[in-house]
Amino acid sequence: MAPHVRALGDPRTDPWQESLIMAATTGATQSARPERPGRSDGVCSEFTVFTKIKPGHADALREDLAAMADAADDEKVHAAVRQIGTLHDARHVIFDNDTRFMFASVFDGSWDTYIDDFAQTVVGARFDKVFSHSEGFPGVTDPGVKDWFIAQQEPAGVFVSAYPDLTVQQIYKDHRVDDAFQAVLDTREFRAMLDNPANAELVGTPAFQKLLEEASA
Repeated sequence: MAPHVRALGDPRTDPWQESLIMAATTGATQSARPERPGRSDGVCSEFTVFTKIKPGHADALREDLAAMADAADDEKVHAAVRQIGTLHDARHVIFDNDTRFMFASVFDGSWDTYIDDFAQTVVGARFDKVFSHSEGFPGVTDPGVKDWFIAQQEPAGVFVSAYPDLTVQQIYKDHRVDDAFQAVLDTREFRAMLDNPANAELVGTPAFQKLLEEASA
């Protein structure tokens, strides 16, 4: 069987689940889920929606966005983002003379799970309040909210991730490992280990030298 080749920025149906299915089976049938818009690069997918702002709501939306920006440093918000565990970044933009609104983000995994997760945290309440100023928004917990998002969503013409093989969880882990390793590097015990002739063979290996170079970069 010929290997699967992914075209950069190729739209997919539930990209995370599709990759899992293709890795685990051969000749598997397509998922029964409806097609979801958006492009992906590796494990990362983009989500971009454009909505019409309700007449007279632009200032209220702007105030809610300002409050959201102020809350960005709130530990509860960061805890909720970590709880969701798949959101790389997000941005909100009012444009076209206060008549339209854009929300764009990058996430890991299933489109459906991504939407579902917002309703289960404090982020969901803020998300709900911001989109309440858009025409036709049914509410983040409404059964029809996914259909509404699909109707407003526009796939990017091109989507490229700087780290297509790293999920948010892997980035969190890499950061924790780096912090722990840097702490070890700063100890006298580690410096003594490097200077110990008994460890000269290990310290002199290309792999260990590369580790030290990366740590000091």
